[in-house]
Amino acid sequence: MAVFRPFHALMPRPSEVAQVAAVPYDVVNTAEAAKLAEGNSLTFLRVSRPEIELPAGTDIHSDAVYDKALANFKRLCAAAPLAHDPEANLYVYALTMDGRTQIGIAGTASAAEYDSGVIKKHETTRRDKEDDRARHVMTLRSQTGPVFLTYRDVPAIDELVQDIIKEKPFFSFTAADGIRHELWKAGEKSVALSRLFADAVPCFYIADGHHRAASAARAAATCRAANPAHTGNEEYNYFLAVAFPSDQLRILPYNRALKDLNGLTEAEFLAKLAVEFDVAETASKSPDRSGTFRMLLGGKWYALTPKFSFDGLSVTACLDVSILQDRVLGPILGIDDPRTNSRIDFIGGIRGTGELERLCKEGLAAVCFSMYPTTLDQLMAIADAGSIMPPKSTWFEPKLRDGLVSHDF
Repeated sequence: MAVFRPFHALMPRPSEVAQVAAVPYDVVNTAEAAKLAEGNSLTFLRVSRPEIELPAGTDIHSDAVYDKALANFKRLCAAAPLAHDPEANLYVYALTMDGRTQIGIAGTASAAEYDSGVIKKHETTRRDKEDDRARHVMTLRSQTGPVFLTYRDVPAIDELVQDIIKEKPFFSFTAADGIRHELWKAGEKSVALSRLFADAVPCFYIADGHHRAASAARAAATCRAANPAHTGNEEYNYFLAVAFPSDQLRILPYNRALKDLNGLTEAEFLAKLAVEFDVAETASKSPDRSGTFRMLLGGKWYALTPKFSFDGLSVTACLDVSILQDRVLGPILGIDDPRTNSRIDFIGGIRGTGELERLCKEGLAAVCFSMYPTTLDQLMAIADAGSIMPPKSTWFEPKLRDGLVSHDF
């Protein structure tokens, strides 16, 4: 069963939490991070994206970047915007976006359970990204961005959470993007919550943060090897996570933009598509059901409806992102490996189809595909089967903020 433990969180003071909290390091590039950090010396972006304080063109994997991350982290701790909770707690974390609230619990999950498969994965990770996050957490000796976990909902956990949020939150603020963030300390209910996870949650699923989880497991292995007196109870054996019941989560589509048509004219491309799809102009920019697609080409939107049957396909092969890759992107457009091919870009659904139209209008994309979102049931079924989704299959929104709770080890 799933281990989920209270911990002594490193947290901002409520008076400064809005200044400290930052978007995850991996949803902004250096230029975007620098713009968000302008005029704010307390933003956690100075820890998660420290290259914004270094000369332009600095290698983001250079020693100077990790040294700057540590210096800025120590500065925040010394100035006391960040301080340790004197009590070990689980923390209830609510995010409200567009009037919709999802409520999770922040705690520490087990690196050993990640290794053993109790914490289930649905994506492969890239070694270079693992290296970066592992070095970051080992330099700081702290996990400063949570892994986003989900589990099949448990009514008893929901009931206890509802009791906790009847009290005044420890902090509450609305970020610049309009998303409301609230956090409560579970206090004496932390032990009961932890026990409910152990008794009623057989496994966790990684919703977002595969590289953070992998780097935490690597950090645990490194610390374990360096500690002859290792017992298994050390803090490095656990990593920062926020766990949400699956029925509260929403997955947005992850759209695709192609820079060229692989040497084809528009007419030739449409003719190749028509072999396996019914192709018709449409006013609709987003598919209304799984298994269908919308395509923007030459300033026109098209509906793509498969002519073939999905019978006999595996749960992974039935995913819309798999169908598009296997039937269109690979064989027609020559995208052999979407993880590494520079001719394809992935556009998170939060940006909407307007972003696809902008890319085409400005000549940055030759064709774009608007996708139907992957479902939580599909994600969990694939993870249960030990299978892997294609890259960029899911986009979760709202995003958890870095810097709200950190886990020192």
